[in-house]
Amino acid sequence: MLNWLGGFAVKFFLDTANLDELKKATAWGVVDGVTTNPTLIAREGRPIEEQIRLICEIVDGDISAEVVARDAAGMVKEGRELARIHKNVVVKCPLTRDGIRATSALSKEGIRVNVTLCFSPAQALLAAKAGAYIISPFVGRLDDVGAIGMDLVRDITVIYRNYDFKTQILAASLRSPIHVIEAALAGAHIATMPFKVLDMLFNHPLTDKGIEQFLSDWEKVFHESHAAG
Repeated sequence: MLNWLGGFAVKFFLDTANLDELKKATAWGVVDGVTTNPTLIAREGRPIEEQIRLICEIVDGDISAEVVARDAAGMVKEGRELARIHKNVVVKCPLTRDGIRATSALSKEGIRVNVTLCFSPAQALLAAKAGAYIISPFVGRLDDVGAIGMDLVRDITVIYRNYDFKTQILAASLRSPIHVIEAALAGAHIATMPFKVLDMLFNHPLTDKGIEQFLSDWEKVFHESHAAG
């Protein structure tokens, strides 16, 4: 996704498997992709293959689909199956020893992998070394335990730039517009968020007040002119 200066712009992903939310958000023209996890898929009540296929019909961008196996062989098998659903599918593997092993194997086969549940720079370094397409540091969950989650995004950004890693940094567990802004300032390539957070990005009382004032001024002049005529 290029911006008007020719550089790469931050991408907005929606962290949901809900089709109604995806349809509404894509109509705004700002959604670049989708992240899902087993919890989000389970809420929709359809098998993962069916739900991911439906999501791919709505959003033309990277769609992360997570494995549920916990051993490397199972993750590789499941990852191959998920990747066959649609060309836009990115396989999600957890940042465990088996997950990194599966990431390395899948990446060597040309399957793109989003390594999820990252909570330290060391873990992010392992994912990049294994050939991850995306690394997902969880900002909000670190905040929950008294850490500053966005510091992790900043640290990963520095490390990846130092060594020219191509792995994209996806700021996950974003819970507010401030999180989204800070992720962009920190250099994240992607910010993934629930629908309600994306919707909140539009809101500012001065925008509402300005529109109200403009329309009021318009009505005073043109409504009165029409009435006088």
